[in-house]
Amino acid sequence: MLRDIWLIFRRTMSISLRNPAWVMIGVLQPLLYLVLFGPLMERIVESTPGFPPGNSWTILTPALVIQLALFGSAFAGFGLLAEFRAGVLERLRVTPVSRLALLLGKVLHEAVHAIVQAALLITLAFLFFDLNAPFGGVLLSMVIVALFAITLASASYAVALSIKSEETFPQLLNSFTLPSLLLSGILIPITTQLAPDWLYKLSLINPFRYIVDAERAAFRGDMTMDALFTGCVVLAVLTVLSVTWGARTFQRENA
Repeated sequence: MLRDIWLIFRRTMSISLRNPAWVMIGVLQPLLYLVLFGPLMERIVESTPGFPPGNSWTILTPALVIQLALFGSAFAGFGLLAEFRAGVLERLRVTPVSRLALLLGKVLHEAVHAIVQAALLITLAFLFFDLNAPFGGVLLSMVIVALFAITLASASYAVALSIKSEETFPQLLNSFTLPSLLLSGILIPITTQLAPDWLYKLSLINPFRYIVDAERAAFRGDMTMDALFTGCVVLAVLTVLSVTWGARTFQRENA
């Protein structure tokens, strides 16, 4: 099993390494938020009560890291659809590689993808902005990002294999990612002091909100059993459910 996962991972990674521009392309949007929205956040955080502890960069940077993984991994199914149309999955199906290894090799590639881009964004925030986060917290945030990428990529692959339509897939993703983005408090934290009561209660339904809160807690070095623990538990449950869903879909569609 481990050898099969490594073979699929190495094959997928070698394709990405032939086009290293993906690193900068993926990080460009959150970098623009950092440059153009970050200075506005400084003024807002200074003059508005209700924000989480820490300065604007400690609030914004971890949220942008989650946004990077959200948009990068959620659209991973496009690559799988291309392989499906080209017959690559058909050729892999006749090999002795297990179906679970097919999934895990691919989602591990998405995790590495997200970690590299997150590391680049965090480095730029340290070098050019007033980001001050503990090293241990940053490492923990990388683990959160990796698991989040695995979760979203597994779900994306499952949806892509289920619908098998390049036209329907982006519409379905956009209807999912936009409300998830807004209700997770990535740009502006949704707290009782900042949001109306109905919006705050609605955000509590969104599991991504707790993951964003956990990422922010890691960046400010808050290792208590509050936001960090809740977010990690939610993320662990989502990861198990998504990988199980993805594995069953791969098993069914590649039987």
